[in-house]
Amino acid sequence: MSHSQAESVIKNIIREIGQECAMKGQTVSETLVAFMVKAVVLDPRNEFNVDRTLTKNDVQKLIKLCVGRLLDTANPSLDTIKMQVYFDMNYTNRVELLNEQHRILEVRLAPVSRDITDNRARTREELESIYRKIVSYVLLRSGLGSPTDIKVVREATAALQSVFPQTELGIFLSLSKKDKERQLKELTMIVTGIRLFNKDCGKGGEGIDDLPAILNEAIPAATQPIDAELRASQDLAYRYTAFLEMMHESPLRNIDARLSMLKEALFNVRQHEAFLCIILSDVITCAQEVEMMDKQFAAQIEQLKNTVQTKTAVPTSQVFPIFLALSNLWTSFQDEILLLSFLTNLTVSLQQFLGIHAQLFPDDVMETLLGGVTVKSDKQRIKETMGIKVNVSDFKKQEWLFPETTANFNQLLIQYRGFCAHTLAEKDGLLLPGNPAIGILKHKEKYYTFSSKESAYVFAQNPDMFIQLIGEKAKECAELIQLLELHHQFESLAPYSQVRSGDKHSMKPITKCNSSTQTDTHILPPTIVKSYEWNEWELRRKAIKLANLRRKLTHSVQTNLSHMRRDNSTQVYLLKDFGTQTRLDNSSNVPRPQIFLAGLRGGSTRTTCMVKVNLTRAVDET
Repeated sequence: MSHSQAESVIKNIIREIGQECAMKGQTVSETLVAFMVKAVVLDPRNEFNVDRTLTKNDVQKLIKLCVGRLLDTANPSLDTIKMQVYFDMNYTNRVELLNEQHRILEVRLAPVSRDITDNRARTREELESIYRKIVSYVLLRSGLGSPTDIKVVREATAALQSVFPQTELGIFLSLSKKDKERQLKELTMIVTGIRLFNKDCGKGGEGIDDLPAILNEAIPAATQPIDAELRASQDLAYRYTAFLEMMHESPLRNIDARLSMLKEALFNVRQHEAFLCIILSDVITCAQEVEMMDKQFAAQIEQLKNTVQTKTAVPTSQVFPIFLALSNLWTSFQDEILLLSFLTNLTVSLQQFLGIHAQLFPDDVMETLLGGVTVKSDKQRIKETMGIKVNVSDFKKQEWLFPETTANFNQLLIQYRGFCAHTLAEKDGLLLPGNPAIGILKHKEKYYTFSSKESAYVFAQNPDMFIQLIGEKAKECAELIQLLELHHQFESLAPYSQVRSGDKHSMKPITKCNSSTQTDTHILPPTIVKSYEWNEWELRRKAIKLANLRRKLTHSVQTNLSHMRRDNSTQVYLLKDFGTQTRLDNSSNVPRPQIFLAGLRGGSTRTTCMVKVNLTRAVDET
């Protein structure tokens, strides 16, 4: 069967399955049907051989199986597949979403732009009409107010006339079409900047919403419900995991058939958790962009105020770049509003795929099943194994990566979305979070984490066997292909979003370690030939010198004074330092002479009578 014939058969099968589901009251998309067809064919339990052509009985069997699975609305597996298909068909990253929105805006504005650029106005009435169309184009492109609001139109017209008076229409119409389109876009940005500045000054801004304030309120309001839903899905996942882990450890595994769907319910909430993490990451990015643009917008407004101040005329070379920057920032604010609305709606839409939990496993049923079982969160499980590491010396062929030896450790793409590879294979698809700190196994350029050291040792003994077991499990539960990101094993079922981002899977670990090197100064003995000469003239000079020496004689003369010359040496004794000691120096203290003369001032008698008194103390008293 040729390729075109095979495609025709598949399309007929998909169409027939869709019609049968519609006849039974269930509307399904072609994408969902196509995914289900591939999933049923891959399931080894259905015994389809993909290497041979399908017979008529095979086609009927395939249609019957697909219709049966699509109509089984009480099956968590179907809800998970529907969720994956819906998210894959509706989610777009911020760059692609904004590019698509800008493309749609250009398509919608194309007729208005064409009406202006192709116009050949001559009369006054025609020129006034085209000027009004330019004002409408500016309003539609900027999104600042409605073209039917007279106040908005007057304000936009006044701003446009300040930079593009009606008298310049003749020059505008003489330009080429591309130049006209470029000038229309530039005029839109300048008018937008003028109106935003007037709004900040309180002199205008009719019909302009305060987007920064709206975003600062909307981002927290959008984040809270996403966080709440994420916590609810995680709580369900923790409870399901605790019960399933208990059942695998229990010797009695004969449980009710309804509880066998508990594992499929775990896949459902884990997939919902993964999608919510993607959405929440985009919301956080949106918040960071808004915070940065708030500062830039305020700075541009302040710069414009300082430039204009009270001047009646300002050079366009100074203000036009600022007007353009304000317009670009406002367009970015509008883009963030659009992104936030898109992410909020996507979050609400995912709720329709979670109703099965309340039907199959209400709170009272789960409380009964979990009697005496300790429910652990992912963080608690990882915390229990912190400090435990794989001993690299126990493995000769396997390569292990650790946080302290790998620079881009947190950027490595872990297989199976970070779940323990050994537990997945050994416990029939049980999802336990792996702890990278234990050690990441690098096997065939792919990276695997484990929930315990024991699991890491068992998996490392034969990785290929466990990888094959996980692949077989994914064939039975098709939702695991996207949940565990197994698109490299099942390319036919790889979601478009993962195919687009395939370049991220080439991340290589950058290992690091402490090392030192030492180089000997001279490892080998020197081989420099000092007699070597590169200059041919120097060689010529030496050759002539040697040639002349052949004709020379050497004479020696010895004199009476020279024949006795030789090296002599003498030895002397060095001088020594000598010292002498004299008698001790002594000192004595003699009394200080003190003499008192009395009667020098006179007295009662005419004759002065002086009395001399010696007050000096004796020597022995001192």
